[in-house]
Amino acid sequence: MATWIRFLAVVALLACLFPAMIECRIRHYKFNVVLKNATRLCSTKPIVTVNGHFPGPTLYAREDDTVLVKVVNHVKYNVSIHWHGIRQLRTGWADGPAYITQCPIQPGQSYVYNFTITGQRGTLWWHAHILWLRATVHGAIVILPKLGVPYPFPSPHEEVVFILGEWWKSDVEAVINEAIKSGLAPNVSDAHTINGHPGPVSGCLSQGGFNLQVEAKKTYMLRLINAALNEELFFKIAGHKLTVVEVDATYVKPFKTDTVLIAPGQTTNILLTADARTGKYLVAASPFMDSPIAVDNVTATATLHYSGSVSNVATKLTTPPPINATKVATNFVNSLRSLNSKQYQANVPLTVDRNLLFTVGIGVNPCSTCVNGSRVVADINNVSFVMPTISLLQAHFFNISGVFTDDFPGNPLNPYNYTGVQPANLRTMTGTRLYRLAYNSTVQLVLQDTGMITPENHPLHLHGYNFFVVGMGKGNFNPKKDPKSFNLVDPVERNTIGVPSGGWVAFRFRADNPGVWFMHCHLEIHTTWGLKMAFVVDNGHGPGESLLPPPSDLPEC
Repeated sequence: MATWIRFLAVVALLACLFPAMIECRIRHYKFNVVLKNATRLCSTKPIVTVNGHFPGPTLYAREDDTVLVKVVNHVKYNVSIHWHGIRQLRTGWADGPAYITQCPIQPGQSYVYNFTITGQRGTLWWHAHILWLRATVHGAIVILPKLGVPYPFPSPHEEVVFILGEWWKSDVEAVINEAIKSGLAPNVSDAHTINGHPGPVSGCLSQGGFNLQVEAKKTYMLRLINAALNEELFFKIAGHKLTVVEVDATYVKPFKTDTVLIAPGQTTNILLTADARTGKYLVAASPFMDSPIAVDNVTATATLHYSGSVSNVATKLTTPPPINATKVATNFVNSLRSLNSKQYQANVPLTVDRNLLFTVGIGVNPCSTCVNGSRVVADINNVSFVMPTISLLQAHFFNISGVFTDDFPGNPLNPYNYTGVQPANLRTMTGTRLYRLAYNSTVQLVLQDTGMITPENHPLHLHGYNFFVVGMGKGNFNPKKDPKSFNLVDPVERNTIGVPSGGWVAFRFRADNPGVWFMHCHLEIHTTWGLKMAFVVDNGHGPGESLLPPPSDLPEC
């Protein structure tokens, strides 16, 4: 099991067949999805991996590169890979969520994902987007700026990927299958990990951890990725301040902090200057949850080791924030602002064509075969999403009827005090309902947490788009008062945003990417329970504003 693997790409430089003869870079990768024995993390059970590594290989590309990844499925499960945060302009067939933009890759089959990285640079990631396979099937995407274009901050001496994750001693698919059968919540993970290692954890074979060697006075860029299935995480390094420069592959106004909050699905780039005394310092990733929800409370640790210090020197410790440190989390989120420079402008939609309010939460539906005669479910606007048996994008492109309807409610059908007393009826509706958007229309979406069972954090991820987070608050969203305080100048731009427990968040985007685009909670258990929906965005005018046809090797259901 590797601590950090650089996957070497076979890079082919080809000349684009355009009149200007602009050089076109095409990067080729091959992903073999295989079983690998995990002998260093609390068990010897086989896990699903890519190219035998956990975490999987890092993809390296530059802005405007075309990336081709051939995924070959050698395991017993159906597989699909999502390139989290890649805009996929008109190439929804390469987005990856199973039964949304493609049928999954069946055992023994393969599929080539083909997409161009347009107008993006920074840290993103890839992961399995079917079942709970992303627990071990994930890796980083590093998008470098165009050649000759510098970072808008001092260039670091070195760049290092930090992938934060969760680990179960038992088979992850067995964990979720048992939960579905019982109708109850699944067991929490047994440990958190940093680049595949939990650090010293009681009962685990791996008593070491990831070790970052640094040289005094030099600056390092750490590319943080939260690949955990179900938990937001705090990240901090003993004795050091961290400078945040980017989130979700968009630059932000730099600010210093001693603690980073990062939700599942999010990425954060930080600058670390080795300006402390020579020695060893603890790196910690610990959970954040300010609701009465069971979580894995084991802190993952790594070591920051100054070159020249002896290996047996005592490690300087750090105290992670309390698990319910809402103030620490809120202060971090409120510090995020788009860079909004002349080169990297924050193009926030100032007018809104569609004004939507989506409630998100947990409910309870009857289940005759479940333990308590009921099943925990999740929903958006009281609709628990039902996955189709063929991909929604195929149904949309080929006008296949009966797969979905486009009548997803744009507002709650039965308004109530969402953050007040628990409603009497905890049941939800079910259906495969999408919300239709006209090409190039502007959208304001308010996500409102509810207390149907208990208030809870919900990191929502929108495929195919970045969006601007214009407002956030506690309690119920007030459509008359709250918009007056929206930030329409330099709001942070993201692809995944945490809805605060017992609160709301508002964001805006322009629907300029035709296709079908999934939106779901990145707490995997909530997605499993139905906290998901999809937008269908119509074509615009002409081929440049239309979804491309599917590739010939698109998997079949």
